[in-house]
Amino acid sequence: MNKHIRSLLLIWIFLGSTIAFAQKKEISDAEAHIRQGDSKGLSKYFSETVELNFDGKKQNYSRNQAEFVMKDFFGKNPPIDGFENYHRGNNSGVSYSISKYASQNGSYRVFMKVKVHQGKYMIDALDFTLIKE
Repeated sequence: MNKHIRSLLLIWIFLGSTIAFAQKKEISDAEAHIRQGDSKGLSKYFSETVELNFDGKKQNYSRNQAEFVMKDFFGKNPPIDGFENYHRGNNSGVSYSISKYASQNGSYRVFMKVKVHQGKYMIDALDFTLIKE
């Protein structure tokens, strides 16, 4: 293999693994804030506009509005020990995670979609669906 091609291949592999690590870190950090019911910390990972969906009621909010909506949600549904991550993935440059958020009022399936915005991985959408048990 040509020396230049091998060097480019190694750089490509390094960048790919670095990007994958950054995506996982952003998702893990955001999930930690959800686990704690921390709307302020979570909002640091919001895009300029973020889509929030609570049991089929979907709406787009600015970052600041979304922080207050999440504060209200966490206030009405305080977390209990029981956050679980089921799956993380990447499809066409969009990363996502599927988790379970346990609150005092029931458990929710959480779908989080993360995209690159201005060179940073930011939450584009959060979907909370009450799990019927």
